[in-house]
This record gives sequence, structure tokens and C-alpha cells, in this order.
Amino acid sequence: MSDSQSISAAVAKLYDTYPFPPEPLLDEPPPGYNWRWNWLAAYSFCTGQKPQKQNIRILDAGCGTGVGTEYLVHLNSHAQVVGIDLSAGALAVARERCQRSGANRVEFHHLSLYDAEQLPGEFDLINCVGVLHHLPDPIRGIQAIASKLAPGGIMHIFVYGELGRWEIKLMQQAIALLQNDKQGDYRDGVQIGRKLFASLPENNRLVKREKERWAMENQRDECFADMYVHPQEIDYNIDTLFDLIDASGLTFLGFSNPNFWQLERLLGKDPTLMERASGLSDRHTYRLIELLDPEVTHYEFFLGRPPLPQADWSLDAALLAAIPELNPCIDGFPSRCLFNYDYQIVNLTESELEFLQACDRKLTIGEILANVELGLEGVRSLLSQQLIILSPG
Repeated sequence: MSDSQSISAAVAKLYDTYPFPPEPLLDEPPPGYNWRWNWLAAYSFCTGQKPQKQNIRILDAGCGTGVGTEYLVHLNSHAQVVGIDLSAGALAVARERCQRSGANRVEFHHLSLYDAEQLPGEFDLINCVGVLHHLPDPIRGIQAIASKLAPGGIMHIFVYGELGRWEIKLMQQAIALLQNDKQGDYRDGVQIGRKLFASLPENNRLVKREKERWAMENQRDECFADMYVHPQEIDYNIDTLFDLIDASGLTFLGFSNPNFWQLERLLGKDPTLMERASGLSDRHTYRLIELLDPEVTHYEFFLGRPPLPQADWSLDAALLAAIPELNPCIDGFPSRCLFNYDYQIVNLTESELEFLQACDRKLTIGEILANVELGLEGVRSLLSQQLIILSPG
């Protein structure tokens, strides 16, 4: 086998040994939501407006045990979903998971990302979470799945960041040294890793980081193995991340955690530093942010294939003519206190609540505001918080 084939075989062996993610199988739809997997919410986030169609095709590229796939089916009631993965063992769990929860608009294929071109047709939404950084050739991988993205489609990607995973990389290397010729025996690797954490002093930097950040999920051997004994991992910084993005041939639509990437939260109290930074490009600004706040364990972002609309609601006339709907990924409505799309608590004013309650009547914003004392800036605030999605009037 080539080096690439050997690495792929080793990755498949890991996930056959420890199918991942290890979330329990349920006889009902999974709880809650992830807005990045909801077509209406994700498309609105990327373009500023509701998509024109909902009968879409979705690809879960590297679906593992089907945790994300199951959500993709249940959160998109008009979509047909396809999941692919390199691990036959993980796919067996994915099939059972979706069958048990009634996620019946899905099909699975035992397929590498590299071979995505074997799938018929194109996809409107591609989800690729925690996969590209485990490929021996991530550029080849992202190009393979990008070739399946339909015009006007969007892709959601999650890859690891090197700065926030520094301690993880050190432990990975330490375990590998102690395993020596037993590398590839993943159960042995987990055993060695757990002994290391138990033996190191409590004030050891690796131990402290594990306890404060990862210990809860790493109680499960599947998670511990995925983190510390994985045979292939490439971690990114902003520079190498955008090399990957540029190679895809797609358009960068933005990070799905945009608040982290606002320089004001770090330097806002010093106008002179903000002025110094004002001439930086977007990419240099992102790099500055991660250098000043190196807690970046991963990057989550959207790419798209033109033509994609970019709604402009700065003109009052356009906003007044728009038709608002509730974001499908909020919880606790109707109430003045609810969870937003990121499960953060939002406290609404009485007029904001009254406006949201009128958003299911197919009225324009102008028609709603004729009876609600909110104002256009209040509507723009609801829009910026992703509490509503808009269709052009």
C-alpha cells in the first residue's frame, strides 16, 4: 500500500476499534439542535435571507457513527441525506442509530472522502466535521467534496486548531514514544495515556489542561482514543487554514462563531491599538486575534459556491417589505427569556416578544410594525441575533 493508503487503513482501524462519536442510540429524535445542520438557519446565516427551496440534498462527508447525520435528517424535514465514511464499523452504528430514531431519509456508503465523485448528483449542503484534519492529504479531500457542491450550495467544515491543542499534541507524542513498536494498538495506547495522566503531578501543565477542558468527554475511551492515539492529525492556524480554503475553489462565507473573531472584544478599550489594526486585511486580523487569544482548539466555518445572494437590509424600504419568520433553532418561545441559536440566554423586551409572535402570519415587517412599537433598529437587532430569518418582499 502507498503511504496514503496505509494511513487511511490505520484511521479506519481506529474507528472500527472505537466507533466515534460514542453518543448513545435513541428510539426517538435526538434532543435539541445544532443550527449549523439546519438548512434554513445555516443558509440565512450565510446569505442574510431564507433559501428559496427546502427539498435539498445533503452530504454528511465523514459521518462516523451518524450523530450529525441523524440531526441533519430530523432538522431538515424535506431533505434527502447521504452519509459516507471510511470505517465500516462506524457506519454500522450510524445505520442502526438512524433506523432506531426514525431518520429514514438517509442512505450510507462505505466510501472515502477522496472518492466522493462516485456519488451521483450534487448536494446543496455538505457537512464535513472533524474529518479533513485526519486525512493524509486534506487538500485532495476538500477538493473532492467541493466538486460535489451544487451552485448556490453551502459547506460547513470543522477542523482542528494548533494553538489550543498544543498540550494534546505533546501527549500524543509522549504516548507514541512509550508505545514504540505497539503503535497502532489503540487499546494499548489508551491504557498508556490514562496511566500517564494518573502518574503525572497534579500541577503538570498537560494534566491541568486535560482536567479543565477535556476530562468530562474523555471519560469515554472512544473520545480519549480519538484525541490522544489517532494515527493521523493535521492542526491548522489561520495561515494554513486559508491555504486549505483557497485550494477548495469555494468562497469563504465566514466563521460560524463570529463573535470570537471580533477584535473589539480583545482591544476595544484601546482606540490607538484598534486604529493600528484597522488597516489589516481580514486574514491578518484573524491571525492577530488567534495570537492574542490562543484558545483556538478548532475552526468552524462555511464555504459556498456562487451564485449566492447576499441580502442587504440596510435600506429601510427593503427591510420594511421583507417577510420575517422565527429562526427554527431557538428554544423556549414564546417567552421573554429564551435560548438563541447558540443556546445562549436572550431576554426580550415586551415589544420584541410581540414582534416575534407576529412573525408566523406571513406579514411584512412594515405591516407588523404598524401594530408593534419596536422600530427598524429593533428589527435589525433581532436579525443580528439570528432570532429571525427574512425573505425579500
